[in-house]
Amino acid sequence: MSELAITVIGPDRPGIVADVAEALAEVGANLTDSTMTRLRGHFAMTLICVGPSGPEAEAALAPVVADGPLVATVRQVGAEATSTPIGEPYLMSVHGADRLGIVSALTRVLAETGGNLTDLTTRLSGPLYVLLAEVELPPGTAEGLAERLAEAAARLDVEVTLRRADSDML
Repeated sequence: MSELAITVIGPDRPGIVADVAEALAEVGANLTDSTMTRLRGHFAMTLICVGPSGPEAEAALAPVVADGPLVATVRQVGAEATSTPIGEPYLMSVHGADRLGIVSALTRVLAETGGNLTDLTTRLSGPLYVLLAEVELPPGTAEGLAERLAEAAARLDVEVTLRRADSDML
């Protein structure tokens, strides 16, 4: 049994998820993790599945991408590394005027504290830039991180909020 990472990208249209899931199910691929979003009219999907070999999955997806606008990649991956969370779950939100460097500056502060991003979404809505992230923080670092994030956010003229995530929210 193979474990595969598959990406599908291209112009959005109704039915892409159904087409991809159906094609993979037909060759016995069990979707174990997936994420999908629409980015400015473009579809983007990443998934992990267990079952067929890479060539079988590629062949199954060939009809889905045959007309050209969608591109699929299939890559063999190893079994999930056993990892334990590094700490406590937090939510970080940022909003303000769009400007270069928001993601790099704030995620650098997070990384320097030993925090790990587990999910990140950004969206530009007119002039407003919004970043939402789920992060894991080493115990006892949240207060110091919040201060450092506030300093970085002030330099960028954006607002940042860091708050503990309730386990039922994640």
